[in-house]
Amino acid sequence: MVIFHPVKGKTRFAPSPTGYLHEGHLLSALYVWASARKWNLDVHLRIEDHDQERARPQHVQAIYEDLEWLGFTWQSESVQSRHFDRFQKKLEDLQEKKLVYPCYCSRKELDAENPKNEFGEIIYQGKCFLGARDFSLPHNLRVHIPDKVIRWQDLRLGIFEENPKLQCGDFPIRDRIGQWTYQFAVCVDDIEEGITHIIRGEDIRNSTARQIALMELMGRETPPKYLHHPLIVDDSGKKLSKREKAHSIRQDREAGISPQELLGRVLFKAGIRGVPSPIDLDEALDLICLIF
Repeated sequence: MVIFHPVKGKTRFAPSPTGYLHEGHLLSALYVWASARKWNLDVHLRIEDHDQERARPQHVQAIYEDLEWLGFTWQSESVQSRHFDRFQKKLEDLQEKKLVYPCYCSRKELDAENPKNEFGEIIYQGKCFLGARDFSLPHNLRVHIPDKVIRWQDLRLGIFEENPKLQCGDFPIRDRIGQWTYQFAVCVDDIEEGITHIIRGEDIRNSTARQIALMELMGRETPPKYLHHPLIVDDSGKKLSKREKAHSIRQDREAGISPQELLGRVLFKAGIRGVPSPIDLDEALDLICLIF
């Protein structure tokens, strides 16, 4: 029997329209909707098209079609590119606090002059923070984050203590061509859309402390609750990726696979069921509710 949390909150499913949804997205959706069922949350569908160079209209339409075909419903929705004004406002607020500065470092300079963390990310050492600031030169914008430990609890994995200053350093919030970065866009939207629970894959777990730190700088005192779920990987052990041309839900639909067959296959690949037999969405959600 599913136990409901007495206070209504909101979670979100936030795919980017840079390709078609695949099995990894479906597993994430199952965790999102199972969490909503378990904790009495509304689900917000967010189309994360901040990367306007790679986003495609056909992929936006496919997200809606694939989710509806699978049987998912949601209570609200948004498209990032329709709300870039909220990003500009948050940027101006940070600029007033003198927390944003231009960075002129090229990718080659960043690789050569900065150490990397365990995930291969640059740990920016702040070269441009104290330098002269000429906004006429090509630059991205970085946010100056505090040197402090962020303690947060994952609802599945337990407690983490991380210092974003040591983990990644000051990170970009807008790139050289004026596009908003993932880290900045999701933080602004999670604040503005009232997201209380963030359910996502383990591959994003290392972004959590820096996002909490950024949200604090933007005035959010109580961070969302987080749950990071396991991933489905390919035969080489890598996570499924649109960049790597992962087999898409759209391809399964065109091949005549039923939603129940696809759900069963995904739960099997995720190690949640011992057989890849068909399963209804309601039964799949109840099953996932039992494992976290």
